[in-house]
Amino acid sequence: VQLQASGGGLVQAGGSLRLSCAASRRTFSNLFMGWFRQAPEKEREFVAAISLSGGSTSYADSVKGQFTISRDVAKNTVYLQMNSLKPEDTAVYYCAARSGNYPYTSPKYYAYWGQGTQVTVSS
Repeated sequence: VQLQASGGGLVQAGGSLRLSCAASRRTFSNLFMGWFRQAPEKEREFVAAISLSGGSTSYADSVKGQFTISRDVAKNTVYLQMNSLKPEDTAVYYCAARSGNYPYTSPKYYAYWGQGTQVTVSS
């Protein structure tokens, strides 16, 4: 599975961005796709995940109510709508995927990774 992420950029605080992640093919009947982010000198952290088939979602507490993950099954694509962005949301955002039914929050459980996309929020 190859993942292609896009949609990052520079935005002012309070603004919005939508990230997209397209999977090259859907090999597994159950595929969880997620977003992680990594700020400079910080560990990669879980942001959100969604079941590509069932649509169940999981969010990090820090983004609940602010970010929304969604999917387009026909396109094997997930989206991350990020609203009310803050400078602390600045990071490289990575798309990831794993087979299975559980939205693990540790990056070690995700076998497939896309390239990162930079999100910079200015104050």
